[in-house]
Amino acid sequence: MSGTEETAEGTGPFTTRLTWHLSDGGTAVWESRPARKRGLLSVRTASGPEARSRRADGESVARLGRLNAVAAGTFTVGGALFASGAAVAQFGAGDLTSAWIYFAGGLFFNTGGFASLLQAVNAPRPDSGFGTPPTRAWRWWVYEPGRIDWLSTFLLFVGTLVFGVNLLGSLLHGLSVRQMDSLVWAPDVVGCILFLVSGHLALAEVCHGRLGIRPRELGWWIVAVNQLGSALFMASALADFTRPATGSVVNVDVANWGTLTGALCFSVGGVLQFFERPRP
Repeated sequence: MSGTEETAEGTGPFTTRLTWHLSDGGTAVWESRPARKRGLLSVRTASGPEARSRRADGESVARLGRLNAVAAGTFTVGGALFASGAAVAQFGAGDLTSAWIYFAGGLFFNTGGFASLLQAVNAPRPDSGFGTPPTRAWRWWVYEPGRIDWLSTFLLFVGTLVFGVNLLGSLLHGLSVRQMDSLVWAPDVVGCILFLVSGHLALAEVCHGRLGIRPRELGWWIVAVNQLGSALFMASALADFTRPATGSVVNVDVANWGTLTGALCFSVGGVLQFFERPRP
């Protein structure tokens, strides 16, 4: 079985799906998200209407499974902690208590972001043609901004680190209004922007450049729920700005409820991600 023609799909400079038209009349399809999440390549022969999957080798699949479990678990727990911190802040149990809960949640988000990046770094590549993706040596880092999955997960990870600056700043005492806006509010907004850009790229990856609603695809639901969470985080960040003239926050309720609901979205997305794993 050999390929006679290759068709690439994607958005802008990014390729998210490659289709090989086989000499027997069938097709083989590589898609970036199923490849990095499940190590899959779909093959459809001319003699049978049902597609079958070719999976990467056992070692690569096991890696992807472990990384998926780490990412899913840490985003689930991190989202739950952020939601708890927002609830504590909203119902008056103390700003310092909520700040420490947020900080703990941020550590889980950092871990989940890095695990997601490692999935992209170690994902099976389309350069193997339409055969079984080959084993690749484990890598902790690679610079590949031309890949949409790498860029999306990299921005997500950087966003979690920027949120860390915000969370550390919130633990400091005696900050002036200007310092609060510089050390707490500004990193919060930057982190939200990075999350939103990352989520947009993830949607473009799932939809292959044609953004839309795909209710039958688990990957789309995960990305859409997380993107909603990012939007709610942004609303929270904007409402948390401290006015220099008065020293008061724009809207405390919106800030707290935006964080709480946005965090729950990420927690739900983490739970869903447990089901987007390589299967035996």
